[in-house]
Amino acid sequence: MRQWTVDAFASAPFRGNPACVVEPFDHWPSDEWMQALARENNQAETAFLLRTADPARFGLRWFTPGREVDLCGHATLGAAHVLMDELGVEVEALTFDSRSGPLIVRRAGGGYEMDFPADPPRRTGPVAGLAEALGAEPTEVWAARYLIAVLSDADVVRALRPDTAALMRLRSEAREPGEVIVCAAADAEEAVDVVDRFFAPGVGIAEDPATGSAHCMLAPLYADKLGRAGLRFHQAFPGRGGDIETELRGDRVLLRGRAVTVIESRLRLMA
Repeated sequence: MRQWTVDAFASAPFRGNPACVVEPFDHWPSDEWMQALARENNQAETAFLLRTADPARFGLRWFTPGREVDLCGHATLGAAHVLMDELGVEVEALTFDSRSGPLIVRRAGGGYEMDFPADPPRRTGPVAGLAEALGAEPTEVWAARYLIAVLSDADVVRALRPDTAALMRLRSEAREPGEVIVCAAADAEEAVDVVDRFFAPGVGIAEDPATGSAHCMLAPLYADKLGRAGLRFHQAFPGRGGDIETELRGDRVLLRGRAVTVIESRLRLMA
């Protein structure tokens, strides 16, 4: 049984966000087996694929080292890359059936374009302990799947060293506790529109390097703030960083990025 490690939202190795992708199964392994392998891999997500009668359609599930999650952008990008570039699946577009509904991925401009559901956040009041946990005072706080702290300066976003244990203890209107996006408009001379980071101790990830699901919230938020549908984001994980382009289309978000395979391995066990 083969497995690949793919750096997603990256144009070169050792950037973006690594995801492990296991070759497709004919039937789902047990949840316990998939969770154990994800814990063994110890990456933000391990993606598991299920073959269907349609060569362009696969089941897709994602596991962090701590639990199964409902949506993961970078591991979806990694899965599409493995199917198209490593396994030679030749289709115009791939459809993944997931807990978040059908997700569509196609090639675009040397990379990939993913069609995901938008998750527009709502403005919320101050969250007790948030400024102290981050070490910076938000100018705005929003909530959707994750909590979103908007800061006044992109350099402050880059310099954050938050208390992740304190982030776990926050109580907010976000649907997923212990998962916080921090963001700010980029400086005018930068080649991107927004700089952001994502801290997710709630699922066992202190900080995620490049997070597609977070940008399903940031895309509608900043499309409204900046007055345009197409945006460029840089997720400023120290030492790596990921680049994600978004385009808001009604209740959907197009996420664009590249992917690079860095490891091909063989598992010495069967599900």
